[in-house]
Amino acid sequence: MTPELGQLALILAMLLALAQSILPLVGAWRGNRALMAVARPAAAGQAVFVAMAFGILAWAFLRFDFSVQYVADNSNLALPWYYRIAAVWGAHEGSLLLWILILNVWTVALAAFSQKLPEVFASRVIAVMGLIAVGFLAFIIFTSNPFGRLLPMPGDGADLNPVLQDPGMTFHPPMLYMGYVGFSVAFAFSIAALLGGELEQAWVRWARPWTNVAWAFLTCGIVAGSWWAYAELGWGGWWFWDPVENASFMPWLVGVALIHAQAVTEKRGSLRAWTILLSIFAFSLSLLGTFLVRSGVLTSVHAFASDPRRGVFILAFLTIVVGGSLLLYALRAPKVLGGKPFKVVSRETALLISNLMFAVAAAMVLLGTLFPLIGDALNLGRISVGPPYFGFLFPLLMLPVVLLLPFGPFLRWGKGEAPVLKQLLLRVGIAAAACAIVAAFFVDGQPKAIAGVAALVWLTVGVLLYALKRWREMPRGRRYPAEMAGMLLAHLGVGVFVAGVLLSESLSVTRDVRMAPGETQHIGSYDFRFDGVHHTTGPNWTADQGVVTVTRNGSETTVMHPQKRTYPRGQVQTESAVDAGVTRDLYVALGEPMDANDIEGAWALRLYYKPFIRWIWAGGLLMMLGGLVCATDKRFRIKRSARAEAGADAADGLQMQETRA
Repeated sequence: MTPELGQLALILAMLLALAQSILPLVGAWRGNRALMAVARPAAAGQAVFVAMAFGILAWAFLRFDFSVQYVADNSNLALPWYYRIAAVWGAHEGSLLLWILILNVWTVALAAFSQKLPEVFASRVIAVMGLIAVGFLAFIIFTSNPFGRLLPMPGDGADLNPVLQDPGMTFHPPMLYMGYVGFSVAFAFSIAALLGGELEQAWVRWARPWTNVAWAFLTCGIVAGSWWAYAELGWGGWWFWDPVENASFMPWLVGVALIHAQAVTEKRGSLRAWTILLSIFAFSLSLLGTFLVRSGVLTSVHAFASDPRRGVFILAFLTIVVGGSLLLYALRAPKVLGGKPFKVVSRETALLISNLMFAVAAAMVLLGTLFPLIGDALNLGRISVGPPYFGFLFPLLMLPVVLLLPFGPFLRWGKGEAPVLKQLLLRVGIAAAACAIVAAFFVDGQPKAIAGVAALVWLTVGVLLYALKRWREMPRGRRYPAEMAGMLLAHLGVGVFVAGVLLSESLSVTRDVRMAPGETQHIGSYDFRFDGVHHTTGPNWTADQGVVTVTRNGSETTVMHPQKRTYPRGQVQTESAVDAGVTRDLYVALGEPMDANDIEGAWALRLYYKPFIRWIWAGGLLMMLGGLVCATDKRFRIKRSARAEAGADAADGLQMQETRA
């Protein structure tokens, strides 16, 4: 399996992508079933060739083929095999090949599970996926070839970036890309609907499970990236509002809005235009994230250094996708309006408010991310937009969402009932206030911590009351369909996440200290004793490894081993030591020796006490699980007649009768 064979596989995949995109569109236009039938086999063939190319590149890494430039730049003889696999997507060219592979996974899955869709519509959807593949295959073939040769072949390679030599990087990029690329399916559904004029809500029901799965994968990728940043960078933080972090967060926010807008459109026929716009924006922001990471226009520990040609190519592709989509939308916009009317107090209104808040939050993050670039382009100087901007505005925008979230499930489609909402407000309000008062005595009156407890109780009690309501009033077998169970899990995850953020930020203790062997520092209820530093080696690194013994009330809790690693090319990387727990993390990062001539052997250390930090990731995983569970709802997989659709809409509109006191 030579690199040249990998290049040939990509070229053949490009030809099949052209066939997949052009022929079915022509067939759908002319009603030619033979041309429409090309879509699925072309997609399958393209996937085979892309998988072949990816396998060839992975094999080159595993057998140390340093005649391939990309392998030589991102691997060496000492790199463990599992990091050689991760190195396949550790830099620009390989990560782009992974993107295309995942795009093909989504396309093949779509081709396999779209058999019940109308033939014309399905062919358009698969064709749009093919058009996206054409753009990315052209990008990799003409500007980012991962199979370029390096002759003469060196005896050893460079190394994978030490920051990326972490278990989190073996699954963080694939999960993130599964989410990024997954939004292309919702995009393809909306474009296919616009092309064919199928603007009723039926296509939205077909798109909903795909959107939920994509959003769940993106959530998993962001959680994994947050955990990696926390554990690997040695800063003790889980989110830094870094531009590349923002690049994944923006489509996630729009994805939340899209999931809820699709529910309104499918069940009530309202917000059709908004749903289509969100489908376009979710995928467009995924493409924008690709541009930001690979164009070289920003500096980040996550970004790939790249030449401007690539940035120009992606920017042109982004312009074509966004511009073409919005132009098509503008031409079809007069036909998109419609839907059932609803009152001010209704589930539609609550979902619309949350949609607007998420959309505005995404716009705020976009502005903060791009504003430094805009200022630099206009010669206004390099303007820094950091945590103070995001940390103030984002919670402000999310506050209405958190306050409304318990009420959403209790609201009826079309109109709501004030007595039910007043009763709910009284119950959750009393529970949240009571728990906040009790918590105040345990957190020394910290406002953020008190707010975190109140938010957790506010959201959790709302979820539990609705779950109890359905248990009492709905017949067995209809109490918790997958869509409902997924919603409850995701909403519970929001509560756990918010509590984790507010509690950890308000109660965390950080201390930078000079410690000689035998010295002790007291943080929280723990004593950290520094027992010195010794030298150790790993598969491709050497390290100074500290020994820190942690005790509580005289009993040993754990022994921690923070490291300062040195890699073959001289790169130095901090490897933190973390003792994880349900209610707290203990975290130690090793700094530098204070003085080479210091006979005491003192070192600089950074000690952290991080309460409830794990709740942040637990909340994210609950949200991810909610998205996956929702996607398994049976009604998304059943092809129903127009009469059945109308009956389902009517059934969804009739909420459970409220229990009478």
